[in-house]
Amino acid sequence: MSSQRPVLELDHVSVDYGQVRVLDEVSLTVRPREVVGVVGESGSGKTTLARTVLRAVTPAEGHVHVAGRDVTILRGAALRAWRRSGAAQYVFQDPLRSLDPGVAVADSIVEGLRIARVPTADAARRRAAALEAVGLDEDLIARLPSGLSGGQRQRAAIARALVVEPRLLVLDEPVSALDAASRDRVVQALIALRDRRGSDLAMLVISHDIGSLAAMSDRLVVLNRGHIVEDGPTRRVVAHPEHPYTRRLIDSVPLIHTPSANRP
Repeated sequence: MSSQRPVLELDHVSVDYGQVRVLDEVSLTVRPREVVGVVGESGSGKTTLARTVLRAVTPAEGHVHVAGRDVTILRGAALRAWRRSGAAQYVFQDPLRSLDPGVAVADSIVEGLRIARVPTADAARRRAAALEAVGLDEDLIARLPSGLSGGQRQRAAIARALVVEPRLLVLDEPVSALDAASRDRVVQALIALRDRRGSDLAMLVISHDIGSLAAMSDRLVVLNRGHIVEDGPTRRVVAHPEHPYTRRLIDSVPLIHTPSANRP
């Protein structure tokens, strides 16, 4: 794994919703080319963690750094400018939240580039590269989202996030709404993204599905009631879980495939 400075750093981050503490003293890092999976049951704080990274939620305590910048302190015009920069991109569980149902997929993918006034030829090149990265046939993108399968729509949503060339990709339950075959294709696309040459893209993948995370992630972070109860290399966490909650999550999955290759 790269020894470069982390793309994402959370330093003792706590988030309150009214009188309820949803995240409590959460610290984690994601380095270039690293895929970190965050797993936990409903109510564990996973989505709040994702929203905090993207500054949709302001923490009560702690700091969030993305590509070396403390985004916790950003307000007003500075926060809007950071969001427009595309340094961090979010992929929703439901791709129709990213893809306008009345607009051709090709146009949805490059919408952010049009807003940024990227020249048409450059936008087309970047769209083609993003589609190749997620293994989606360019012939399909003339269709409306309803003309694609669930897995194809999710890969198009990932391409839409990639086309702005982010440093960090945050994916919230990216395969939970898909059938088994589509889930496998999306997981394989994310593994290919992780392993592609020349890319320093970092990914934070939020899911309750520890099986899918085990297949694609380098590290697993286990979140329970707003606390990180385990954080370690995926192979170690799956084979030798240290916390009873982690063991319970793993025991609920009949068969888990851990990442191949020589990544830890």
